[in-house]
Amino acid sequence: MTIPSRIVDAHHHFWDLGAVRYPWLMERGKKRFFGDPTPIQKNFLPADLKDQSGALPIQKTVHIQVGAAPDQSVAETVWLDQQAETTGLPAGIVAFADLTAPDLEDQLAEHAGASLRLRGVRQIVSRSTDEDEQTGTANLLYDDRFLAGQGTLAQHGLTFDLQLTPPFLGAAASLFSKVEGARVALCHAGSLQEYSAAGRKHWTDGLKNLRDSADVLCKISGFGMFQHQWTDEDVRAWVLQVIDVFSPSHVAFGSNFPVDGLYASYERVWSAFFKATADFSDEERAMMYAGNAEAFYRI
Repeated sequence: MTIPSRIVDAHHHFWDLGAVRYPWLMERGKKRFFGDPTPIQKNFLPADLKDQSGALPIQKTVHIQVGAAPDQSVAETVWLDQQAETTGLPAGIVAFADLTAPDLEDQLAEHAGASLRLRGVRQIVSRSTDEDEQTGTANLLYDDRFLAGQGTLAQHGLTFDLQLTPPFLGAAASLFSKVEGARVALCHAGSLQEYSAAGRKHWTDGLKNLRDSADVLCKISGFGMFQHQWTDEDVRAWVLQVIDVFSPSHVAFGSNFPVDGLYASYERVWSAFFKATADFSDEERAMMYAGNAEAFYRI
């Protein structure tokens, strides 16, 4: 197994429960779409990621907003910037903003004022059927205010981290085809959750539609949320399908830690990625493990 000389973790989370309020991390006893969060309902700091990464050559990371209370989203950016100043991580910050809100410009200005490391926004569209029925967030794809907000992000040179599930890939492709200059990072490769032949085909077709709609970086991450007892072969099949759709020049790898840490160690996750990509050239691996994320997030 060949380990790349440089790795950018393109999707992970940090949190300090004493610095920022995260309702889902502070609510005990409630299972989420990825399982029981109890083991991770504690601080996860840059030092923890460094400890768990061991000898892996993690050069840079990108933090993705992780459900802070809406009135705490800028506080999260402030705290992350402080962490970056003292520890070097994260190199890039993807914050929360409500793209449908009339004060979107003000929200973006506050985040930008809080950190020069701001690179984009994530507003989750879809997690799972059960949670989507409760939250209604998938309706964002059909909301003209959300479409306008995407245009605002593009005008500010900010990326959008798109988290959704396969049934909504087509609607997302339609939306982003209308946004000039949209730059989209697809979280968790579209969150495949139906592993039948029909489910995989629907997912693959959706990925292709999204690929053709905008400048898309597909982040290979988060598979442990939906397939807890995964094997290296499971990951290999999943990874190779994503790369086949997007090519090595438009994918990046992320740990989704500490959430995926519920099911495997940090090194185990990356080991599965390395085995899956063993047959690619050194140049292709350099792009997938570092260069693509650096270029997309400008870090």
